[in-house]
Amino acid sequence: MKKANKCLKEWNSTIEALGQGKQTILVRNYKTNISEFLLYPTVSYASKDNYLDSFQGKNQDFVEVNALPKKKGDKVLIKYYALLEKIVEKPLSRIPSDKNYIWTREHVKNYMTGKNAFIWILRVYKLKEPYWAEPTPGAIRYANLKKDVSLEGMVPVLSDSEFNEKINIL
Repeated sequence: MKKANKCLKEWNSTIEALGQGKQTILVRNYKTNISEFLLYPTVSYASKDNYLDSFQGKNQDFVEVNALPKKKGDKVLIKYYALLEKIVEKPLSRIPSDKNYIWTREHVKNYMTGKNAFIWILRVYKLKEPYWAEPTPGAIRYANLKKDVSLEGMVPVLSDSEFNEKINIL
């Protein structure tokens, strides 16, 4: 039985956008050699008064509804798993159109620190059984859970044709 315990920490709204098929990419300052991971929801951005300004107007209602992950005490609900299909390096001037993500283009550019962006193309799957994860203090980008999470029965959030259509426009 396939299992995983490696997580990528990401804003909950972004995870829900990935998990609901609204986007298939992450724009990063760095590459990674980790090719598969659970998506661990975080909330640090939601504590800022103007956090909605980082997201396109058409997505702000979605972001508000999905700003916070589901919690049970100090545990958060992990619902999605991702395979990193590929990383595409592009100059900042050639970042994909904002049709490909929920943030504003300005937010993406302000987030970037180098001359190039790394576009992570992710194939996201919904777990058959969501997992209540313990907090992972100290970890910023990645975390390892104390227990393995079963990947049995997970299903892609986009069909093959939907996924291919979204990544072909990049």
